[in-house]
Amino acid sequence: MDDLTLVRDHTVYRCVMGSRAFGLATEASDTDRRGVYLAPTPLFWRFEKPPAHVDGPREEEFSWELERFCELALRANPNILECLHSPLVERVTPVGGELLALRDAFLSRRAHTTFTRYAVSQRGRLLADLRVHGAPRWKHAMHLLRLLLSCRDLLRTGRLVVDAGPYRERLLAVRRGELGWDEVGAWMDRLTEQADAALASTPLPESPDLARVSDFLLRTRRASAGAAPGGAAPADAR
Repeated sequence: MDDLTLVRDHTVYRCVMGSRAFGLATEASDTDRRGVYLAPTPLFWRFEKPPAHVDGPREEEFSWELERFCELALRANPNILECLHSPLVERVTPVGGELLALRDAFLSRRAHTTFTRYAVSQRGRLLADLRVHGAPRWKHAMHLLRLLLSCRDLLRTGRLVVDAGPYRERLLAVRRGELGWDEVGAWMDRLTEQADAALASTPLPESPDLARVSDFLLRTRRASAGAAPGGAAPADAR
């Protein structure tokens, strides 16, 4: 079974991400798709394991194998967590529905560390562009601000919302370079400070619910193994 067949035939969840999911799309925006596929359990019985992620088959499409996706979500990877909260869902199987029902199990105070660490990294790149080119990449600055808004509100409410609609006009003004770096940098500073302050009283638990996620993954793997006659590996997996 080739990598793209895994995505075509075994995707359990697929959504649209990027500007379209964030409420920041323009006429020039691409359609970024992200998905989760469940590699049949017998494929893991070979020396050559199925891939942890696959690029394609369409342009701007990227998918993770279910276990890898859950692993990254438990680590509070910002991109992974946001996939589970996209308002633009294209495919959900029963397994995908169970995964979505676990969204809250992945959320924890770890998000403060991962989101802010990612923000520091991205801001460093923006500052490098500013030094070299005299201006940052404004589109990246817009998305960094959106991420900081999402982080702050997640810590305040315990809910992750990726739609930045209420801030759309100001964020698009950043993308067009209309605010200037001093104002954009000051906004980033305020959001970072607000996220830090929200951590002290956040309703988020200290750690994700590993037990719930582990139970889901184990049940899913067992069901997939049982799908093969007699629990044996299919011919192409031997």
